[in-house]
Amino acid sequence: MRATDVTNPDYYHRVVDCQWACPAHTDIPEYIRLIALGRYDDSYLLNRASNVFPAILGRTCDRPCEPACRRLRLDGQAVAICRLKRVASDLKGNIDARLPKIPRRKNGKHIALIGAGPASLTVANDLMPLGYRCTIFEKLPTAGGLMRTNIPAFRLPAEVLQQELDMIIDMGVEMRYNCEISSLSQFLDTKFDALFIGSGAPKGKDLSIDGRNICSSRIHIGIEWLESVAFGHTSSIGENVVIIGAGNTAMDCCRTAKRLGGKNVSVIARKPRHLLKASDWELADAEEERVDLLLNHAPQAFIADDGKLTALLCQQLDWQETSDGQLKSRVVGQRQIVCDDIILAIGQENSFPWIERDLGIDFDDHDLPVIDRQTFSSSREGIFFGGDAAFGPENIITAVAHGHQAAISIDLYCQGQSLNRRPAVGMNLYAAQMALNQWNYSNDYRVADRQQMRHLDLKQRLNDLTLEVEQGFTGEQTVTELQRCLNCDIQTHFTANLCIECDACLDICPLHCLTITDNTDQQQLRQQTTVPATNNQQSLYVSDLLPQTNRVMVKDENLCIHCGLCAERCPTAAWDMQKFQLVIPYAGNNP
Repeated sequence: MRATDVTNPDYYHRVVDCQWACPAHTDIPEYIRLIALGRYDDSYLLNRASNVFPAILGRTCDRPCEPACRRLRLDGQAVAICRLKRVASDLKGNIDARLPKIPRRKNGKHIALIGAGPASLTVANDLMPLGYRCTIFEKLPTAGGLMRTNIPAFRLPAEVLQQELDMIIDMGVEMRYNCEISSLSQFLDTKFDALFIGSGAPKGKDLSIDGRNICSSRIHIGIEWLESVAFGHTSSIGENVVIIGAGNTAMDCCRTAKRLGGKNVSVIARKPRHLLKASDWELADAEEERVDLLLNHAPQAFIADDGKLTALLCQQLDWQETSDGQLKSRVVGQRQIVCDDIILAIGQENSFPWIERDLGIDFDDHDLPVIDRQTFSSSREGIFFGGDAAFGPENIITAVAHGHQAAISIDLYCQGQSLNRRPAVGMNLYAAQMALNQWNYSNDYRVADRQQMRHLDLKQRLNDLTLEVEQGFTGEQTVTELQRCLNCDIQTHFTANLCIECDACLDICPLHCLTITDNTDQQQLRQQTTVPATNNQQSLYVSDLLPQTNRVMVKDENLCIHCGLCAERCPTAAWDMQKFQLVIPYAGNNP
């Protein structure tokens, strides 16, 4: 197997599992260490450089980083990465003086952005410091997009949301509220140097089954209903409420319904619990608030009496695994569920009736714009898409990642450069050693369990739609959780020509992730490691030939916990602990 090229930023980046999994590639281990040092402002700003909305995402992120966390492979409990992000946000001071400076003299380029959600706001955040003039057109009376309309205040308080929106808007972004674009053709008559479309996926899916049109006044589309609640147009609901769907929007709907008068609130899901789209923590919070989760139920018909909704008829299903590993359902019964209101939370769709199809913007068979996944450009020059508007519904952190890349493209386009001339990802690698056997990070393994979030008293929270349920970590919880991080960005860096093959590192490694062996192909090497390296999703490190025997040092990155014991034990410093820092390019870092 060829020797591993650790000069390629992707190699060490991938070893930092949480950062690799984050769409915006936030430097998670470093911001956790900064919290441990009490440097909350620095931690918040490090977060903000990549994810733009630390306080918002510290409460609402879908947490793609946590399933990737190395700690999960050790004790089954990922570090509470998302909740630690919130700690820095809650404890930061006034950081206004450290936010990006906006030049008084503009560069003469004017960018239009449609939709004031996370993608558009990220584009503005990146372009304003470069001297661009940015104007956002928003159909609603305020900014935030689905962050404001679909995430209830008991999860994301309005003041937290507004504070982070204002950090961008106060850069001098021109906001045009109550300005719905009904014709892109007419809009393009206004001269802009580039256009970014971040209009989201604003259309909730409907359910066309028997009875849909008979009692439509009591059947609500989930995202529309949440928006109506957010703006104060809806303030009550019936006592018996059924939510159809089992994603995170369904969880927001059922918990909101409990606060608006729903006494018996049920969520209907077609599949078993482990296959539901909702996050585990969202399901747990809903069940804590006494929402009934009815699994393996398939809606068949809306039942009405004299035009009034009275029940939902469901098939009861049993799921069996087929010989090819697929799940197949069979009907085992029927059930009527009494209800006064039904909320449909079965998904969202893009909707572009306002974009004429003769403007040079290609659409695919699903009526989605054809977007380049690297540049976020459409088939019409100068028009870019991002967030849910680009590839369909995802999440906030993905919209932010889209916004960063689209901003790079817009900057390149306005400078007359090729959109494919992307600024390169880089890295810094520097020693973490302070003394002979001391490191500038804590490398002690902590056996503590993942800390549990404190919640507001159940009775108190259900009486007020605006009271934030999650109360944050205590100081003691924060310290305990910080110490659970394995510092995966502190890399075990190996120099082959210094190795004397004394086996000291192999002897001391607590996970037996090191092997000295003859080189061969990857699959054979995976069998030759001290513990067979069966996880093909994780890399094998293979050194250059060792000077004594022409064998190689092999490390299973899946097992390594970055404890540094190999480096402490090595008599020749062939092993060293070095801090890896990913250098992420943003708009303005043009080659």
